[in-house]
Amino acid sequence: MKPPTIAVVLLSLFGAAAGLFGAAAGAQTPATAVKEDFKPSTLNQPGQEYPQVNSQRHARFRIVAPQAQSVSVSLGGREGTPLRKGEDGAWTGTTAAPLDEGFHYYRLSVDGGTFNDPGALHFYGSTRWESGIEVPAGDQDFYALKDVPHGRVEQVLFPSKSTGTVRRAFVYTPPGYDRDPSARYPVLYLQHGWGEDETAWSNQGRAHLIMDNLIAAGNTRPFLIVMTYGMTNDARIGGLAKFDVGPFRTVLLNELIPYVDAHFRTLPDAAHRAMAGLSMGGMETRWITLEHLDTFSHIGLFSGGSISPADMKAAPGFREKVKLVFVGYGSRELGAPRAGAPAGFGGDPRADAEALAKAGIRSVFYVSPDTAHEFQSWRRCLREFAPLLFRE
Repeated sequence: MKPPTIAVVLLSLFGAAAGLFGAAAGAQTPATAVKEDFKPSTLNQPGQEYPQVNSQRHARFRIVAPQAQSVSVSLGGREGTPLRKGEDGAWTGTTAAPLDEGFHYYRLSVDGGTFNDPGALHFYGSTRWESGIEVPAGDQDFYALKDVPHGRVEQVLFPSKSTGTVRRAFVYTPPGYDRDPSARYPVLYLQHGWGEDETAWSNQGRAHLIMDNLIAAGNTRPFLIVMTYGMTNDARIGGLAKFDVGPFRTVLLNELIPYVDAHFRTLPDAAHRAMAGLSMGGMETRWITLEHLDTFSHIGLFSGGSISPADMKAAPGFREKVKLVFVGYGSRELGAPRAGAPAGFGGDPRADAEALAKAGIRSVFYVSPDTAHEFQSWRRCLREFAPLLFRE
């Protein structure tokens, strides 16, 4: 089945608008004084004091630009936060409302030009490198760097005859992978969102740390994660209507999977192969898996639509071949729909999940509390999804 182009445009734009800048907290806090307990973001460049975040989840920025006439920060899908110039030539400002917990992209506007913050690390999103800020979360322990055995994230370059290029992927191998040369592992193919690339799940999503901590706690079976670029065409704003999942499907099925199975100790069958993705990556997952149930048996959609009973009926062998359907969203994504932001491609995601469960399918619906279309939702989705995979 060929996915309708308009659905690509609508949901991809939704991912771009929300995932690109990170969603801001939905509710405004009362007009109380901003606490002066600001601390540097953990994503700052070494030795840099700004940006900072306080205990109320406000962010403060300081930019040295003595010749500038205006400076603002665009963050959280809202209007820019204006900065004010001090006598020392530095511009400083604080967000009026608190941000959601977790990771957010942001950018500076200096005299009308767009720039990254030299004080912050940069992350690939919105088809460009963006500044990043981390708002400490109450549940951040699950993706924290801990003193536990760690896996490895390895870059691989694989030939792609269909595109006439050499493409890149990152492969997470779990702790202990190198100790036993006879051990073989299941594989999760994990896709990023629109405007991001194969670095997103490690850098923004901290997928490797989530897995390390789950494995150390005995909460998931060790498996490989493969992360690659999910597009083969030019991903420019305004050009999304030209997006076609077909070429990437060829890369994934005919080139990447055979390469991974040949170069890593995998269990190369559908029962031990999963696919999941966030936003656009979730839509790619939906389209590809439903047409290739002999390749994938576990499906994960993170803010990327849902699978309906009609989809199940249209996919031959669905009941027998699919071992898990997982659908997750941020709680604020499930509120009143916004223009261009359907509740879920394929139908209402909660109702679809319940209908699949009633039909005897192992179906799980997860809601990330107090988050929107942003990485904290997707980090939590991966935490919930991973323990459900590859249960014998």
